[in-house]
Amino acid sequence: MHSVVVDAKPPKERLFMNVLAQWYYSIHNVFFSCSKYLSGLAPLALRLYLVPVFWMAGTQKIAGMESTIQWFGNPDWGLGLPYPSLMAHLAAYTEAIGALMLLIGLATRWISIPLMVTMLVAIFAVHWDHGWAAIADSSAEDVAVRLGAAKDILREHGNYAWLTEKGNFVILNNGIEFGVTYLLMLFSLLFTGGGRFTSVDYFLSRLWPKKS
Repeated sequence: MHSVVVDAKPPKERLFMNVLAQWYYSIHNVFFSCSKYLSGLAPLALRLYLVPVFWMAGTQKIAGMESTIQWFGNPDWGLGLPYPSLMAHLAAYTEAIGALMLLIGLATRWISIPLMVTMLVAIFAVHWDHGWAAIADSSAEDVAVRLGAAKDILREHGNYAWLTEKGNFVILNNGIEFGVTYLLMLFSLLFTGGGRFTSVDYFLSRLWPKKS
């Protein structure tokens, strides 16, 4: 019977990769050892970014509720949605109240759901037919021609320096870009919650922990 001798010493390449992996893990552990205490910063950043977006959208709808209802219900120049009064009030107050809840991190996962619904309605009912981009690509020939013509008219008949003092003119494409961005941010909050140390949700869970 022949015996088989196995060399227990790994090849140099494998030994090098093991050393490299251990070096990586040691740096990783040192650098991210405290990351669990900072994990609430990312959800906090998402929440604070979304707060003015939904606050402005909601309060503007509430301030002009009659116009909002007409826009929700009119099939010719509006959204043509059923029950426009109900839908307008639900959308407006979901956005306004949702902004306040995001601000303090209260019921973050729960409020993310109706806010995601409003984003889906906006994406498919308002922006879908316009493609992806929110702002039209000014380098595209058809856009550049129209933008150039508009600038020429403004230079000839208006105070162009004053008109562009706060920024350059662009052509609004009104695509789904912003809506999808907000939707994905809310989708992230649905799984992360309000954030450790940075939300009311966290401190409520500490005061009244879940029973096992």
